[in-house]
Amino acid sequence: MATKQEIQAKAQQWFDQKGWKPFPFQKETWRAYLNNKNGILNAPTGSGKTYALALPILLTHFESGANREKSGLQALWISPIRALTKEIQSAVNKAAQDLEVPWEIAIRTGDTPAKQKKQQQQSWPEFLITTPESLHLMLAQKNYSRTFRNLKAVVVDEWHELCGSKRGVQVELALSRLKAVSSKLRIWGISATIGNMQETAQVLLGADYSSADVSEIRADLKKDIEVITLLPDTIEKFPWAGHLGIKLLYKVAPVLQSSKSTLLFTNTRSQAEIWYQQIIDRIPELMGQIAVHHGSIDGKTRAWVEQALHSGILKVVVCTSSLDLGVDFRPVETVIQVGGPKGVNRFMQRAGRSRHQPGTTSRIYFVPTHSLELLEGAALRLAIKEGVLEHRQPYVRSFDVLIQYLVTLAVSEGFDRSQVYQQIKKTYSYRSLTIEEWDQVLDFLVTGGPALNAYDEYKKVLVKDGLFRVESRRIALRHRLSIGTIVGDPVMEVRFVSGGRLGTIEESFVSKLKPGETFWFSGRNLQLYRIKDMKVLVRRSKSTKGMIPAWMGGRMPLSSQLAKVLKRKLDEASEGGSKESELAKIDPLIALQQARSRVPRKDQLLIEAIKSREGYHIFVFPFQGRFVHEGMANLMAYRLSLVKPMSFSIAMSDYGFELLSDQPIPFDKHTVGTLFSPEHLLRDIQTSMNLTEMARRKFREIATIAGLVFKGYPNKPHPQKHLQSSTQLLFEVFQDYHPDNILLKQAFQEVMDFQLEEQRLRQALEQIVGQEIIITQPQKFTPFAFPILVDRLREKISYEKLEDRIKKMALQLEKV
Repeated sequence: MATKQEIQAKAQQWFDQKGWKPFPFQKETWRAYLNNKNGILNAPTGSGKTYALALPILLTHFESGANREKSGLQALWISPIRALTKEIQSAVNKAAQDLEVPWEIAIRTGDTPAKQKKQQQQSWPEFLITTPESLHLMLAQKNYSRTFRNLKAVVVDEWHELCGSKRGVQVELALSRLKAVSSKLRIWGISATIGNMQETAQVLLGADYSSADVSEIRADLKKDIEVITLLPDTIEKFPWAGHLGIKLLYKVAPVLQSSKSTLLFTNTRSQAEIWYQQIIDRIPELMGQIAVHHGSIDGKTRAWVEQALHSGILKVVVCTSSLDLGVDFRPVETVIQVGGPKGVNRFMQRAGRSRHQPGTTSRIYFVPTHSLELLEGAALRLAIKEGVLEHRQPYVRSFDVLIQYLVTLAVSEGFDRSQVYQQIKKTYSYRSLTIEEWDQVLDFLVTGGPALNAYDEYKKVLVKDGLFRVESRRIALRHRLSIGTIVGDPVMEVRFVSGGRLGTIEESFVSKLKPGETFWFSGRNLQLYRIKDMKVLVRRSKSTKGMIPAWMGGRMPLSSQLAKVLKRKLDEASEGGSKESELAKIDPLIALQQARSRVPRKDQLLIEAIKSREGYHIFVFPFQGRFVHEGMANLMAYRLSLVKPMSFSIAMSDYGFELLSDQPIPFDKHTVGTLFSPEHLLRDIQTSMNLTEMARRKFREIATIAGLVFKGYPNKPHPQKHLQSSTQLLFEVFQDYHPDNILLKQAFQEVMDFQLEEQRLRQALEQIVGQEIIITQPQKFTPFAFPILVDRLREKISYEKLEDRIKKMALQLEKV
C-alpha cells in the first residue's frame, strides 16, 4: 500500500517524464484530495485543471495495494457537454497507462451505443465520464445502489456552466443520493471562469459545505489574453445589429488563411451556418478544410470535426458554444468571436481555446456586428485586465426537477419518504423545502393533486411496503425517455434520401418549407424532398441560395458586470481623443450623438424625446441589458398610463429601450424620477406586464420536465401544437382549480427571476435614483436610438426590405 507522500511523488514523476512542471495549485489539489477533502478548483483554461484531479484519483488505486482485479466503479467525471468526453477520456487514459493503473476509462452519454451500455452494466469501468442526464438514467436502473456502492470520487467539470441552470440542480440531486449510497465519497468541482466561487462551492456540496473542511483552490496564474478588434475601414454613424459582422469578412479572411487552425465562434447556430456559407463563397480553396459544429449536427459528425481539427485535417471550424469548453493541451492557433458575447466569462472561455496550454498568451479576434459593439470590444479588454467575472445565479426550489428526480428513484428501487426528504433538504436548491411542500409533491406523484386526481395517467407512483414505487412498465419507459431539463422545440431528423443522418432541425422551421425549397444545414445546401414519419428527407442542392434555419432561444442579455465596464468605456469615449483603437474608430459616431443629443456619463441617465411621422418616441439608455430593459420599459409605460390613459409600442436592446405612442407622452424633468422609483416594484411590474401569458410560456418547459406531458417516442414525437395545447390546458386547470399548485407558482417565480431579472431590475432602478437624469429633444433620431428603432422594424419587415429601408433612413438622418 502506497502512502500519500508516495502517491504525490508518483504524480510528480509523471509530470517530470512529460517534461512538465506542476503548478502550485495542482500540488495543492493533490494534497487536498488525498486528505479526503471535498473542494472546488478554479484555474484558467489551459492550465492543467484536468490532471490536478485525474492524477490523485487514478493513483488512489495504489492505496489498496495495486490489486489488478476489476474493482467496480470508482470515479465519476461529469461533463456538461458530450463534445468534451472523448478529450477527457483520451487525457485520463494516457495518464492511467503511463502510471500503470489498470483501470478502464469509459464514456456513457446519449451517444454511447446501447450494446456498449449493456456491456458496461455487466462489468462497470473504474472511471466513467458521463453527463448529468446519463447519470440520472443510471439512477433509474434497478440495483443502482450496488453500482455506486464503491464509488470514491465525483468530479463535476466546468461547474460554472452547470451551476446557473436546472442541469446544475440535477447534479445536486444526484449527489444527494450518491452520498447516501457511498459514505466515502469525495466531491470536487472544476471551473475556469467564475466570480462567486464560495457560493458555487456551497451549491455543489450542499449541507456538507464547511469553510474549514472544504478546499477552495484558486490558481495564482494570470492567463494573458490578447484582444484584437477587427475594425471596419469606415464607421457607420447609424448602426444596427447584425449589419456589420458579415461585411467584415474581408478582414476575417486573411486571419483564417494565415492561421494553421481557427475556431470561429458565433452566438447562435443560425449565424454559424451563415458564416460557413459566406466563408466558402469568399475563400473557395478552404472547401474540404472547413466545417461547421453546433448542437443540432449529428453526434458522429461533431466527433469527426473535433478529431479532424486536432489532427490538422481541418483548418477552420465555425462553431457555437458547443466548442466553448475543452480539456488541456489540445490547442488551436486562433480564435475569432463574431458579435458581442455579452459576458466576460464566455469571452474568456472562448479566448482560452487559443494556444490552450500553460504559460502561453491566448489571442482572440473580435468581430463587431454593428458600430456600437466596438465599445464592447474595448470593455472586454478592460474587464479581462481587471479580472472582472460574472456570478452565476443558482436555481432554487425547482419543483419540476424534483418531481422528475423522485420518479427516477421510484422507477428504480423505490424511495423512503423521510430518508429522501432529509437527503433533499441538505441540497442548496431545496434547503428551504418545508414538510408541507414535500407532502404536496408526494401527493402530486401519487394522486395527481387536487386538480388532476380524476385522471389515472397522472397517478404515476404507488406506495407499497412503505416505499414509493413505479410499477407500470409504460410509465417507467416514458419516464426514462424524458429524463433531462433541456427543453426545446420538437426536433425532426434530417436525412439524405439515399441514407445518412445529418442531425436534427426544429419542427417550427421545417413546417415553413415546401418540397423543392432549399436551406443551409450542417454546412451543406440541401433541397427538401419530403417529410415522412417525422424525418426530413433531403437531397444535395447546387443552388447558392437557401433559407437559414432558426433555432429556439432568444438573444443573450448583457451581463451586469460587463455593463458596468461598458459604461466606463462610454464615459471615456465621450471625452474624445482616446488612443484605444475601438474608441478612436467610433469617435465620429460619438461626436454626432453629442451634437444631436448627449453622450451620458456613467453617473447620468439619458432620455431622448423625439417626434416623428410614426408618433411620439421616448428613448431611454440605462445600458443594463435586454432583459432588464424589457421590465423597465413595461414599468415605465404602465406608470405613464396612470398619469394619462394611453398605449405604447415597446422595443429594446442591450443599451436602451423605446416607448412609442400616438399621443404626446406626459413627463418632464420634475416628474420623470417617479417613473423609475423602485417603490412598489413587484406590484407595478405584475400589473404592467402580462405575467400570466409569460408564466404560461414558462409553464410549457416546467410541465415537460415534471413529466406532465410526454414529448413522444424516438422518431415518433408528438406535434408541437399537441404539446402546447396540453400544457395550456393544464395551466388553466391549475389556475382555476388549484392556484396554490407548486408548479404553477414556480412558473411565475421563474419569470420574475430569470426573464425579468427582478433583483437586477431593482438594483438598476436604485442606481438611477442616484443619477442625474438628462432629457433631450433631438430633431432627428440619434446614433444611439437608431439600432433600437431598427429592432422594432425588424419584426415587421423581411431582411432584404429592411436593409433597403434602413439605408434610406440612414442617408436621410445623416443630412444636417
